[in-house]
Amino acid sequence: MSETNELRIAVIGAGPAGVYSSDIFLRQLGKLGEELGLGTKARIDLFEKLPVPFGLVRYGVAPDHPSIKFIASALEKTLDNPDIHLYCDVEFGKDVTLDELLERYDAVLFATGAVEDKPLGLPGSDLDGVYGAAKFVEWYDGYPTGAREWPLDAEEVAVIGGGNVAMDVARELMRNADDLKAKTDIPDNVYEGIKANKAKTLHLFIRRGVAQAKFSVQELREMEKLPGVQLIINEDDFDLDDDTIEEAGKDKLTRQMVEELFTIREMAEDMEDDGDTDFEGNPADRKYYIHFNSAPVEVLGEDGKVKAIRVEKTTTSADGKMTRTGEFEEYPVQAVYHAIGYKPATAPGIEYDERRAHLANANGDGRITTEASGEGAQVRERLYATGWAKRGPVGLIGSTKSDALLIVTNMLEDLSKAAEGGRVAADRDPESIDRLLASRGVKPIDFAGWKKVDAFERAEGAKEGREHKKVIDPEQMRALAHA
Repeated sequence: MSETNELRIAVIGAGPAGVYSSDIFLRQLGKLGEELGLGTKARIDLFEKLPVPFGLVRYGVAPDHPSIKFIASALEKTLDNPDIHLYCDVEFGKDVTLDELLERYDAVLFATGAVEDKPLGLPGSDLDGVYGAAKFVEWYDGYPTGAREWPLDAEEVAVIGGGNVAMDVARELMRNADDLKAKTDIPDNVYEGIKANKAKTLHLFIRRGVAQAKFSVQELREMEKLPGVQLIINEDDFDLDDDTIEEAGKDKLTRQMVEELFTIREMAEDMEDDGDTDFEGNPADRKYYIHFNSAPVEVLGEDGKVKAIRVEKTTTSADGKMTRTGEFEEYPVQAVYHAIGYKPATAPGIEYDERRAHLANANGDGRITTEASGEGAQVRERLYATGWAKRGPVGLIGSTKSDALLIVTNMLEDLSKAAEGGRVAADRDPESIDRLLASRGVKPIDFAGWKKVDAFERAEGAKEGREHKKVIDPEQMRALAHA
């Protein structure tokens, strides 16, 4: 028995939320632990159901985001910490239960992400050719259990959504495969799929106006630089009234986004004036229409397949209130992708707030509760949530960091009030979890195992003059990690 006196914390999910929280917990404990009576030592065990870490950064963001490699590199530095122990390929609720974790850890923090789309909920959304963004993202990001092939035979496609995921999906559908391969880590099946993509016309439908979209400036700048793609806008969408301009100016990020959209408007005019060219003045063979104040109301089909989308014009007031106009238009399309939000994962044994789409927690402070809301909701001791598990599928990676600090502060406060300086787990042997998993035939992949997968991906990329090339087969990942 190698019993230790350090605090023991289990974190479920090794994406940005889980890794940031682990790092911030250790830092804050180092700063505040003595005055809180907790000491300054903790062991954090980070459980991830996939064979590799990084969650959303590796599997939820388009491969051509240049910032992603920097974020992944920062997360990796955090994991290379002797006080953080990575347990990939271990699924909470299946390989280990909540009770088993509570027996071995003083607190359990859920940092589970989102893998499902919110349903589209329009007539015709069950037609062949209607796709949720999450599954398409899984395909082009090489998710271990995702699709290996994707039907890209539609010449005209629609994308529904006014956020960054919609932009990612639209951009990948308009992408040149060779350009994408040269700059990213996409696997061969994705390269071949995008190379065979027949899409020539894309319509992006955003329900509200230019000033209410939720795009980041980075997404817009990536949209501007698509080889062979002509951007087309509706001039009327940019006729903003004084109140809307004033309201948009109050928020720095909104103001920057609107300014960038006006840059796109000018680009679109130049592309048309120059004879339907792309951003470099070369002839464009694909057209990308951006429709604001356009709310899809029905997907139209024939023989069970998508043939068009029906869209209602809307108006949006300065305060963001959308009004329908009763004016409709139909666009011929053979595929519809919807990116209208994700539904964060549930966790066995933890209540789920269906209305807000996150794990039930008290007033958004990250403390898990017995029910979603209402007077009967009681805080469950030693259980916490952070990131999308806490707040639902909103906010960028920066929000995840501020979330982590709030939740860690609450955890430390609670631990300091608990008996024996927060050391409440009955089983304090750090090897106990390893024995439990081994007894079930579960073989976790640790940080050293991940580094073997990473080294292989870099070597495969180097053969093609690329920095990285993703392994997508989970069995191959396991073989590499355990070699």
